[in-house]
Order: sequence, then structure tokens, then C-alpha cells
Amino acid sequence: MNEWEELRSACMNCQRCALAETRTNVVFGVGPPEAEVMLIGEGPGEQEDLTGEPFVGRAGKLLDDMLTLIDLSREKNVYIANMVKCRPPGNRDPLNVEQDACIGYLRAQVSLIRPKIIVCLGRVAAMRIISPDFKITRDHGKWEERAGVSMMAVYHPAALLRDPGKRPETFADLKAIQAKIRAVCPKTYQDVSG
Repeated sequence: MNEWEELRSACMNCQRCALAETRTNVVFGVGPPEAEVMLIGEGPGEQEDLTGEPFVGRAGKLLDDMLTLIDLSREKNVYIANMVKCRPPGNRDPLNVEQDACIGYLRAQVSLIRPKIIVCLGRVAAMRIISPDFKITRDHGKWEERAGVSMMAVYHPAALLRDPGKRPETFADLKAIQAKIRAVCPKTYQDVSG
């Protein structure tokens, strides 16, 4: 068994926090593990809990549409994961204790994937990964460099469903991500028509 499968197996059997008691499925992540671009959300919702795959509900459909705009696809060239792998009840934000219990899995995923770009989907992920005082309305679309990895946050797709007025800003952020991919990710756009 390779490191990736060992990590997946450990995550699938995790009992580190109370979310293990209420989950239907662990949502490990989806996409090619050699992706140069990684998207990180906060945690699974109801549809994700039922299917075991991240971003499959209405917000997931919007995310797929957003990715298509910049020639990305969960099947071909982007890896999508969440900070916590089990659904918080009622889709509430994951508690710090839940994030702390789960963050090791995400760090291990990042270590194995070794992405050149990380995009945080929403405030909660950005506060954990980019900066504790991250404000999504102020800081979305701004690049941070850390250990050779370019990081940015965009509005969470669920926020865009609630407030379509944020879509023009998000489109600009997506175009900035596309430009950064072209600059630092030589393999991402190979074999993708568009």
C-alpha cells in the first residue's frame, strides 16, 4: 500500500472528534493526486456527506462551472479537499477542535500532492490556511506566497449562490488564478482543450 492509500485508509477510519459519530461518509477529496492546483473548502455539507465526494450539491455545480471557466476539472487537473473530512451538523462552521483533529490529514494531502497553487474556498478555510485575521471581503483575490506555494482565497460557491452580486469579483479572481497557473504550473493545462 502506498502513502496515499495509507492516508486515505487512516482518514476513512478516523474517530478523532465527535463528527465521526454523526457522519454518513468521510469526504477525503477528489481529483488527480499529482495536481499542481489544490482547492480547499471548510467541510462537507449534506450532499457531500451522502456521496463521500466534496462539492457535489448546488455549490459544487457552481464550483464546477467556475473551474470550467479557467480550464480546470476535478477529473483532470485540480484536487479538491476540505479542512474537515466529516460534515458538521447542520452545515455549521467546523469548530476549532474539529479543525485541529482533522488538519493533519489535510497537511498530509498537501505534502503528498505538493501543489504549486492552493485556493481556499471561503473565509473559514482562508482563516486556517492563509491568516487567522483573514477577511474574505477585504482579502479575496490577494496572493500569499508560503514555502514556494502561491495561495489565494475566493468566495465560497455557497456564498455566491446567496449573493450573486459577488460573482464579478470572483470572475476576476478566477482569471488571476488562471494567469498564475500559466506562470507557475507547466503541466496543468497540458492535454486540456479550451
